Amino acid sequence: MEIRAATPQDWPRIYPFWSRIVEAGETYAYPLGLSADEARALWMEEPPGLTVVAVDGGEIVGSAKMGPNRPGRGAHVATGSFMVDPGRQGRGVGRALGEYVVAWSRDNGYHSIQFNAVVQVNDAAVRLWQALGFVIVGTVPEAFDHQSKGRVGLHIMVKKL
Repeated sequence: MEIRAATPQDWPRIYPFWSRIVEAGETYAYPLGLSADEARALWMEEPPGLTVVAVDGGEIVGSAKMGPNRPGRGAHVATGSFMVDPGRQGRGVGRALGEYVVAWSRDNGYHSIQFNAVVQVNDAAVRLWQALGFVIVGTVPEAFDHQSKGRVGLHIMVKKL
């Protein structure tokens, strides 16, 4: 699997799984029903951020975006978001993207990484981030309206670099 910077030409191959994941209502609080152009504006980062794709056998199987969590005096803390094509989950794509974001953040001089909204019942993501050294520093109760489980918490997770 190769992880490389996403290009504008990659977006039409990212958007189908991006929209399936968002519309499922289990992991992201993005608005439902976004057009490809509206979604692209939310996912495709501009510098100093970066959006990458994971490519396996010529197919885009996942994507991640990363950059400063906050501007100005908070810009020393990175953040990241991840999506793996649902048909490709369980094959190490998320881990590879997570490791990439950790290395990119370290290489770009960030002090730490903060994930602002990890859905509490997204067990696979919570386990993965903990395995990569992230800790839960707090949980906002009932902050996410999960499609099937109702209102659940959002974890704030941090890794010092």
